[in-house]
Amino acid sequence: MSKPAPTHRDTDVSTFLGDLDGGVFIQKLARALSEVAGGVVDNNDKGRIDIQLNLKRIGQSYQVNIGHTLKYTVPTLRGKISEEDTTETPMHVNTGGRLSIFPENQHQMFTRTGEPETTPKTED
Repeated sequence: MSKPAPTHRDTDVSTFLGDLDGGVFIQKLARALSEVAGGVVDNNDKGRIDIQLNLKRIGQSYQVNIGHTLKYTVPTLRGKISEEDTTETPMHVNTGGRLSIFPENQHQMFTRTGEPETTPKTED
């Protein structure tokens, strides 16, 4: 059974992970992968890495706050070492549910003279 092809509206997971915590989350994940893999090989025991994502809407906006937790366990000679790190990143929910750090459609906020734009523009 083949899985369905992703659509252009799906969230780009590589970009999404790179945007979490301003790029720091992916660095933490890279470090955890290296530490756990090293501990597994050095101590011939199992290691574990868990990623948990919690999404919560921000007010009545088209944004969500994503709580991301990275938890990992490194086997050692006489036991194990564990660490857990939780941070949050706000993201925009675009058409089709696509998540991004910036909105895909930014409407005009000001007129040419610097006044707030109050008349909606129609699409041509």
